[in-house]
Amino acid sequence: MIFDGEKNSPFSIEVDEAETFFERARGLIGRVSPSPGCGFLIPKCNAIHTFFMSYAIDAYFLDSAGRVVKIVKGIKPWKLFIWGTWRAKKVIETAAGALPDFK
Repeated sequence: MIFDGEKNSPFSIEVDEAETFFERARGLIGRVSPSPGCGFLIPKCNAIHTFFMSYAIDAYFLDSAGRVVKIVKGIKPWKLFIWGTWRAKKVIETAAGALPDFK
């Protein structure tokens, strides 16, 4: 369960989870764009890159309780560094526009 940081209202999303260091470093690189309502969860992560991506993504940075602490929408391919916050403990990457705005 994930919580909208401002409203503290729960929502759910179907995710694949990175289980290895390689999967965490790779993220959505080389994968087909996730369907609406689906994403890729990267634990132990507060920053991402979009090197080698072929489509734009949205990033939902979560704290340890699963609350959204930062949303970065429409991240284009080949961005060097997208910072969440120090509070972010994991991130969900989705295709751009796949989830609603929360803030």
